[in-house]
Amino acid sequence: MLKDGRTLTVTTRVWLIPITWPPWRHGGYNKHGMSTNTQTLTGRTILIAPRTTQPDDLTAQLERLGARVIICPRPEISGPEIYAPIDEAIENLYGYDWLIFAGVPAVEHFLLRLQHLAHEIADLDRLRICAIGELTARLLATSHVHIDLICEQKRSNEIAHALERFADAPSGLRGLNILIPRAAISRDRLPTLLEEAGARVDVVAAYRTVTTERQQLARIPTLLAGGGVDCVVFPNASAVYDFAQVLDVQDLSDLLSNIAVACADEATGAAVVEFGLKCGISAIDSRSGALAGAIAVNLLR
Repeated sequence: MLKDGRTLTVTTRVWLIPITWPPWRHGGYNKHGMSTNTQTLTGRTILIAPRTTQPDDLTAQLERLGARVIICPRPEISGPEIYAPIDEAIENLYGYDWLIFAGVPAVEHFLLRLQHLAHEIADLDRLRICAIGELTARLLATSHVHIDLICEQKRSNEIAHALERFADAPSGLRGLNILIPRAAISRDRLPTLLEEAGARVDVVAAYRTVTTERQQLARIPTLLAGGGVDCVVFPNASAVYDFAQVLDVQDLSDLLSNIAVACADEATGAAVVEFGLKCGISAIDSRSGALAGAIAVNLLR
């Protein structure tokens, strides 16, 4: 009120400025964690690992955000095209010190071939046997194959170090003869590391990974190595094992070192750790919209 009794009215104008979140993008996120901007993942490539069930709407959610989505084909296991190398190795088992099994298919197909050539499980008794992974060890045990060393960690360098520690000799692995039955095409670094430690390593094809989508399968390793994939999504724990089987590796850390890893749930996150990975993206719940939203937020950082 002024001194002469008059009343002064002051009007304050408040300007409301619309703010979106995240602030670096137009649009926002709904209650499911999905971005309301339909093009937040434009130019990004998402690879979804193999799954036992048909794809849910995760693919549609990611494509709606503008991503290019590639579905990794499920692998099928078959015998090698040529049996001569593995047959020769079996007939000359006496020349080896170690036999390393990196997965269930290697055990299954090696033992089948061993029996086909009229050999007994007891013929493996004089060899040191290394099993990589719990499932591999379990199958060997049920097949009555003795196990000297179980490597739960699947990183190639850790397996090589475990073998050196087990040897417990000043010369380490130098001069030892090692046989590794595995897939016809493999990208595992373990044989190279063992050779660098002084061992002589024979790698023989015990099986091969086949699929009706051969062209799609062949281009995936190239895309991963060449930076053509921004994120790999594992929809469940079994997809992690299938993905490693498709690429025939036990250690995924090198191949996915610069690629985001998304996991659908806690069990899947634990599975990727077994293969040397760390889950960098996870959803607050199991809905595909929440996982797609989490992927969008992470890739836009």
